[in-house]
Amino acid sequence: MLIDRVRTRGGQACPDSLYAHQLVPPPRVPLDDDLQVDVAVVGAGFTGLSAALALAGTGIDCAVLEANAPGWGASGRNGGQINPGLKHAPTRVRADLGERAMRMSQNAADTVFELVEEHGISCDIRRGGTIRAAVDRGTLADLHALARDARAEGVDYRMLSREEAAAVTGSTRYTGGLRDPKGGQLNPLKYVLGIAAAAERAGARIYCDTPVHGIGESGGRWTLSTPQGTVVARAVMIATNGYSGPLVPRLARSLLPVYSAILASKPLPPALRACIAAGGESVFEAGAITTYYRVDSAGRLIFGGRGAMADRSGPGAFPSLAAQAERLWPGIGAVGWEYGWNGRLALTADHYPHVHRLGPAGFACLGYNGRGVAMATVMGQEVARMLASTLSGAAHVPAFPVSPIRPIALQPAWPMGVAPSLALAKARQWLRDRRV
Repeated sequence: MLIDRVRTRGGQACPDSLYAHQLVPPPRVPLDDDLQVDVAVVGAGFTGLSAALALAGTGIDCAVLEANAPGWGASGRNGGQINPGLKHAPTRVRADLGERAMRMSQNAADTVFELVEEHGISCDIRRGGTIRAAVDRGTLADLHALARDARAEGVDYRMLSREEAAAVTGSTRYTGGLRDPKGGQLNPLKYVLGIAAAAERAGARIYCDTPVHGIGESGGRWTLSTPQGTVVARAVMIATNGYSGPLVPRLARSLLPVYSAILASKPLPPALRACIAAGGESVFEAGAITTYYRVDSAGRLIFGGRGAMADRSGPGAFPSLAAQAERLWPGIGAVGWEYGWNGRLALTADHYPHVHRLGPAGFACLGYNGRGVAMATVMGQEVARMLASTLSGAAHVPAFPVSPIRPIALQPAWPMGVAPSLALAKARQWLRDRRV
């Protein structure tokens, strides 16, 4: 079943999900005239809106152009996990990207909590820590190595024994785990709409139902064409992540678009609520097949993982995901799955976010590899600093390196290879499970 887009607010389509059913977004209007601004931002997700908030807060005239509505993409559909850091160990991040990038990624969750407090964003935020759960002895050894690496960089990780992991997750599947106390959880759609509201209060303008069909730079000015108006800007930012199209040549081919699916249960009975991530933890499995979950403020199990490479929705849309939950907690299906949805996120070849320069006064920023709540927030702020320094002529050394756009070889054939690759990974995981 295709994602239901009949629930609309002010003309803007709202993909069906638990989050969309929990609030009514404020109406916003499309651009219907020509406009001149300092900075035009394309994309109203975490990246674009956090950049707009930072820019407007310094007095820079900023307009955000969104084809649908704030949070329409992965920012409003994800699992709500606030995961600090990046995929690679801190020492490797420092070696690859530098000390500032490593520290920024490790402190990214702190930035989310600070932003929520500063702007009074009501988004069910809770700091229960992030748990990486080991599914076999090999992944447990990897987590021990990660913990040693982190300690060398002054990062506070703590290993969990098999018994401790079972006590936290309510499942005996895991051989152990690793806790990062900085992690947490929130309602991502409430969070992204809160950032949007804060950006508007600061003076940024947000235009919905305003797809950008063309963009070009000439004479120190950018021109962006939309269905009902043209925007002329001194600088531009592209923040379209997994929904990047042909607007910027080669940009979409520099990413691997992957669908992540989520099921949300009915509120858990007290006995289950007391044993599954009862401290507000966000859990994800370390391994080739990533499963992630948390229990939200209403006691619902939010359970996610890989799914079909196409839009789907409904509580019965992801049977393999429901079966995985049943393996973790036998009988969980009897509680009842009430919502199901999916969406597209973006992987990069090196598993790092990418910042690309577009001409003398433009940037693209994208590729969060499943860590977008925290990383997209801080990367939006960082690109805002880069844009501000570009406009003022002030010196600014980026915390993240700026790289050229590099298309991934055979990227258009990626969807055809996903199903076989996942099947092979699942088979290998099944064999490892038998040996644990």
